[in-house]
Amino acid sequence: MFIFAPSIKPAMKKLLLSIVTVFALTASASAQRFAFIDSEYILENVPEYKSAQQQLDKISLQWQKEIEAKFAEIDRMYKDFQAESVLLSDDMKKKREEEIIDKEKEAKELQKQRFGKGGDLLKRRQELIKPIQDKVYNALKEISTTKNYAAVFDKSSDLTILFVNPKFDISDQVLEEMGYTPIKGADDAGGGGTKDTDK
Repeated sequence: MFIFAPSIKPAMKKLLLSIVTVFALTASASAQRFAFIDSEYILENVPEYKSAQQQLDKISLQWQKEIEAKFAEIDRMYKDFQAESVLLSDDMKKKREEEIIDKEKEAKELQKQRFGKGGDLLKRRQELIKPIQDKVYNALKEISTTKNYAAVFDKSSDLTILFVNPKFDISDQVLEEMGYTPIKGADDAGGGGTKDTDK
């Protein structure tokens, strides 16, 4: 405990108090345990994730072709209309224009339904990927609780990490907790942390 003598100026007291506070916070933080994972590395080692990605790619391509076919039909209708417009009455022109506008609206609606915010592709992604994400989270939670980690960071995310010590990388432990054998070795970019992170 610091006892400030009356002769110490208020500014000096404030400085000493700040120093004591910093040391106290540092000591408290050093008692906490931290680790990190590489979520991209983990997902690369989960066969269900690769399968889900392939399904999503296949669906996305199929839907994209479907939409492109609709826009190609609209383009053909428009070109036909331009070529035949001199032979059409005003009523016929108006009818054909409305048909083209309706088809274009329909194609745009389908595009929005498939690929828009909250669309079919996002719903299908959640349906296929969420169970895998939950499995990763549950494994991570189990390890963090068992090993008493205060926080676990993801080096694949936007979080800026300037340096990481590989011994605190628990990616392989998460995979093992999920029941998978890591494919990549300790020398690879992701994973490879030691199991003895308690030391």
